[in-house]
Amino acid sequence: MAPNAKTKKYLNSELYAEVQRGLLEQLKKNGTLGKYYTDLVGDYMDMWVTKCLLVDDIQRRGVTIKYDNGGGQKGLKKNDSIELRIKVNGQMLRLLTELGIKPAQSGGEGDDL
Repeated sequence: MAPNAKTKKYLNSELYAEVQRGLLEQLKKNGTLGKYYTDLVGDYMDMWVTKCLLVDDIQRRGVTIKYDNGGGQKGLKKNDSIELRIKVNGQMLRLLTELGIKPAQSGGEGDDL
């Protein structure tokens, strides 16, 4: 299935390329090599795009959304994208741990993600 326009916007962004490049550089610095780890970076980037789309949805629709179940019940409910964003962020952090990538402690340039 081909990505939609919103997904393509993130896949083709400079930020996407920078994040991916940074992750791959950190793997190389750590001596963590192999297709398994490169594939995990791909998984991380898929989640990064998903997170961006969830943020877009929250910004567009807000934290609560109107609902109408068709049976006469109407009201407001929480935007499910908020909870999904939290879950995706948690999984992204676990994946970074699996890759052995941690924030730089030295304060050096170019190591921030």
